[in-house]
Amino acid sequence: MTALTLKPAAAPGPRADAIVIGVAKAGTGPVVAPGAEAVDQAYDGGLAGVLKTLGASGAEGELTKLPAAAGLDTPLVVAVGLGAEPEADAGYDAEALRRAAGVAARGLSGTKKASFALPVDGPGALAAIAEGVLLGAYAFDAYKESSKDDKAKDDGGPLGEAVLLGGEEGEAGYQAAVDRATAVGEELNRARDLVNTPPNDLDPAAFAAIAQAAADEHGLTIEVLDEQALKEGGYGGILGVGAGSASAPRLVKLAYRHPEADKHLAYVGKGITYDSGGISLKPAGHNETMKCDMAGAAAVFAAVVAAARLGLKVNVTGWLALAENMPSGSATRPGDVLRMYSGKTVEVLNTDAEGRLVLADALWAASAEEPDAIVDVATLTGAMVLALGNRTFGIMANDDAFRTSLHEVAEESGEPAWQMPLPEHLRKGMDSPVADIANMGERMGGGLVAGLFLREFVGEGITWAHLDIAGPAFNEGGPFGYTPKGGTGTAVRTLVRLAEQTADGELG
Repeated sequence: MTALTLKPAAAPGPRADAIVIGVAKAGTGPVVAPGAEAVDQAYDGGLAGVLKTLGASGAEGELTKLPAAAGLDTPLVVAVGLGAEPEADAGYDAEALRRAAGVAARGLSGTKKASFALPVDGPGALAAIAEGVLLGAYAFDAYKESSKDDKAKDDGGPLGEAVLLGGEEGEAGYQAAVDRATAVGEELNRARDLVNTPPNDLDPAAFAAIAQAAADEHGLTIEVLDEQALKEGGYGGILGVGAGSASAPRLVKLAYRHPEADKHLAYVGKGITYDSGGISLKPAGHNETMKCDMAGAAAVFAAVVAAARLGLKVNVTGWLALAENMPSGSATRPGDVLRMYSGKTVEVLNTDAEGRLVLADALWAASAEEPDAIVDVATLTGAMVLALGNRTFGIMANDDAFRTSLHEVAEESGEPAWQMPLPEHLRKGMDSPVADIANMGERMGGGLVAGLFLREFVGEGITWAHLDIAGPAFNEGGPFGYTPKGGTGTAVRTLVRLAEQTADGELG
């Protein structure tokens, strides 16, 4: 993990292998952003002209490397694009800073130490830069022996240390911003690690063991229901999904408690450690990334641990519904009827609509504690990807004001999201002649149908929201901004920010 060090803006930059500066896009060409004054002076005030000659424009995501001028205590200057120059007296957008820092950190892979002289006009800007560095420098190479060899030669691996130039001497708010970014960034990257881990090494029991270790480390309480406990408790949804696998399912309850808290949030995560589709087998070409189908549970897990590390004055309970969906002679069949933990019966029309089944049991278990709000997170439907694309998750809720608040929290956190409805007319499509409800309804609007199904398993009077992260949870394309290829850790920042606002009394 990249180490972060904070230095006051007035302090001379430390000796480093590179210094990162910001460049904005203006009508006359690139302009050097605040924070890089000393670097510009080393070029006699002509750095913008040099960058323009090299083809730089200041566009977002653009990276330009050039030899450092005489007088700079570094051999390399890295100019990263911030996008359009803001209006006079307006600061740079936090997300623009976050993305720029991420691009630079990734571009400095293999570097031991780099200074970041990006625009800082307050703790919020510094926090965004710190987050961007940690998320952009992320690399998952646990299974690459060649990477381990490269690290031994000191010419591989992520950026070793980032020195953040900004803030004021003795100003506690700046250090607090970096400390928060460190906690959130490290836990988000842990969620990425979980998503990227091959399913032969991350089955439900292994995931539960990781949660147990985190609980021991951070003083959380944990309860793990194994296959026998699930049978005794009547968790028919989780058991039905896991029935075809040699790896038995688990339900993990991970709880953070603050002695002064007066609010309680419950987070519920879909944790299908591998999804073959079951008997309703996925077609060729749709299986290869299905290790990511536990990204919701990974996000919930990371958010609960982050809340504990930050000491938030709110109680947060995470429910990880863990199962592996496989075809076998013991697997649930299309046409089977499952009796859920709530007592309702569900006709299974498609075993590849399994996420809603494990979530239904976990939602009912979470409801029994009567929290102030429940948020579930799941890579639930391909229909949501068709609706919103690969970078935006959908938000559904049984309360319009809560849905709007969550949308604002997500956008503030730098996670693109969009509010989606729960049309009542789609509920009829899930009527079953043999059970209380079917796990499938109308094909059109399938993401909304899934949300309506989940709503059936939320306790009466409890505020609830559903985040369908099927699009942004796993990036199959190239890296961009601070987002790597593979697991992204999406929804972690939204869940943490929701907990912070709840702790501060800003929500309900």
